[in-house]
Amino acid sequence: MKPEDVNVCVIRIEGTNCEDEMAGAFEMMGAKAEKVHLKQLIGQVPAGLGRSLEDYDVLAFPGGFSAGDYVRAGAIFAARIKAGLGSEVKRFVESGKPVLGVCNGFQILVELGLLPAFDEVMSDRPQAALYTNDSGRFECRPTVLRNDSRGKCVFASAIPKKALLAIPSAHAEGKLMSADPDFVSKLEDNDQVVFRYVRPDGSDADYPWNPNGSPSDIAGICNPAGNVLGMMPHPERVMTRFTHADWTRGYSLEEGDGKAVFDSVMQYLEKF
Repeated sequence: MKPEDVNVCVIRIEGTNCEDEMAGAFEMMGAKAEKVHLKQLIGQVPAGLGRSLEDYDVLAFPGGFSAGDYVRAGAIFAARIKAGLGSEVKRFVESGKPVLGVCNGFQILVELGLLPAFDEVMSDRPQAALYTNDSGRFECRPTVLRNDSRGKCVFASAIPKKALLAIPSAHAEGKLMSADPDFVSKLEDNDQVVFRYVRPDGSDADYPWNPNGSPSDIAGICNPAGNVLGMMPHPERVMTRFTHADWTRGYSLEEGDGKAVFDSVMQYLEKF
């Protein structure tokens, strides 16, 4: 599949506020990205405005505060998807098509049961949650991620193993937790840990380099098949060096670190 043939559905509802950046990131890669309201996919719009999920090659959940983050971050959006679009989303994932969730999108994927999805494509109940940051406040700051994927995740396939990426974070509920005491070990055994927070020298993170207190410094995970990625930091915000926090220190026209995530998925789609 050529880049210009790739159709991306950037799904949104009220409260989503990062859809422009997400769509723009895919468009920078040559793909066609459409910002689609959930109502367009479940038939709650006038004739001619409806959309079908099966017409898209990528599904992207952008950041924001969907439905005001009431109940739990991402919970209402996820419930509405399950009620009106659950079977279509499940088939989308089963087909091997990529699904990306960033920040609030990660929270939605966890609430949907698409992550970590240890035993099935979409679990009936959430197996984890993104809890309030240890600091008790919204954290908007530079973070450094290390690619700890061993090769499973399609969104990290073009990133060298153990490479460091400067990707900004902006969230209040990013601490990935589970009632399962073996949660982290299961993720590690299944090669589902994709990104970890680290210090700039690559060593283990502490606050503020781990901005939320997530155990094992986990910043992003994938499903067992590797085609669903959820991550708290925002790769779509650093597609060029111009938007890096340190761009004034020797600014150049080099690619931003976030572009590697989108390079990876586009290379994966070339095989379709």
